[in-house]
Amino acid sequence: MNTPHGRTRAALLAAGRGLVLSFASIVGSVTLFVLAVVSISLIPLGIGLVTTPYVLTAVRKHANQRRLLAITWSDVRIPVPYRPFPTDVRSGFTGQVERTGLMLKDPATWRDIQWLLVDMTAGYAVSILAAALMIYPVEGFVLAAGLWRVFTHDRYWYGFVPVDSQATALAAAALGVALFATGVLLSERLLHAHFVIARSVLAPTHEQELALRIDRLTETRHEAVDTAASELRRIERDLHDGAQARLVAMGMNLGTIEALIEKDPAQAKKLLAMTRESSAEALTELRDLVRGIHPPVLAERGLGDAVKALALRMPIGTEVDVELSGRAQAPVESAAYFAVSEILTNAAKHSGADRIWVDLHDAQGMLRISVTDNGKGGAATGSGSGLSGVERRLGTFDGIMAVSSPAGGPTMVTMEIPCELS
Repeated sequence: MNTPHGRTRAALLAAGRGLVLSFASIVGSVTLFVLAVVSISLIPLGIGLVTTPYVLTAVRKHANQRRLLAITWSDVRIPVPYRPFPTDVRSGFTGQVERTGLMLKDPATWRDIQWLLVDMTAGYAVSILAAALMIYPVEGFVLAAGLWRVFTHDRYWYGFVPVDSQATALAAAALGVALFATGVLLSERLLHAHFVIARSVLAPTHEQELALRIDRLTETRHEAVDTAASELRRIERDLHDGAQARLVAMGMNLGTIEALIEKDPAQAKKLLAMTRESSAEALTELRDLVRGIHPPVLAERGLGDAVKALALRMPIGTEVDVELSGRAQAPVESAAYFAVSEILTNAAKHSGADRIWVDLHDAQGMLRISVTDNGKGGAATGSGSGLSGVERRLGTFDGIMAVSSPAGGPTMVTMEIPCELS
């Protein structure tokens, strides 16, 4: 990206993204801000008790989408600070009242509403400027190419240049070149500034973030204990039903062989062959079990090569791009590996994709992983989905996961785990 062509291409991409953000800011944020204010103001009349949870949920989805774009487009991390709902929230009107109260007591709700106001003003101005610096110069070039003749009777202003002749049209083109050069220098920075502005409002204070992290770590600690117990039961069950049963059968066969080796050598030889096959199958099952606990390739060659080996076993084409400066601690590598494995399995089974891309890199003390497929989209992220298990696994290490899966695709799952590579 250091070449002029690379910088221009990056600036054009930033301009396109700025145009998308400006539309989301002026349409999405304005609409949701109005709905949120009206819905909250109608709470005393009872109407808002029904509508507010739905409106605030839509606001959270809008804010979370911006968080996802911030990390994927500009490498700006905005924490997700929402308090989880208790599991015993009731249904019906009483439940709606309870959910309304819980959401309004959450400081993150009010930061979201403040952000909507900032996003429709400062956020919009910055994002539209990133787009305009690359798009507006096109008009100057078109005027110089001959469009100025349309305005021979009425003077047309391009910026501060009055266009009414070929000379002034060329001056407009010169201004367009200056604006385009400015856009090449500033469009990416303006896009980054848009997300920094969002982070300044959406991100919790240090004290709030610390309290949230303590709550999250307490919750994930209990989940880790439950997961470990469940994993231990699975290993015991697999051993009992698989390798252990085969080893018991082998012992019985060996006892029978001892009795037959002199009386019926042919039958003893046949049992020996069966026992050898059983030992090979038991060894295979034990290897599979060990691989399910901690794959040897992960221990020997690290996360990048382990994910590449995983991709080779996928039934659909999977490309893996790895840029890691070292290795993370073994528990982090294991969590990341099984998270990627679960996401790839989900994509292969449910997405209808014919191509998957996996990107692993580290930056600023974070291990960052993205898995993208070109399938039909609509990936489930609720408590009953496989992705919720991935989120719990990452939460054990204070990691986060974000999912973008619009109907029609593509689906992108982005994960971040704080860690230091060595």
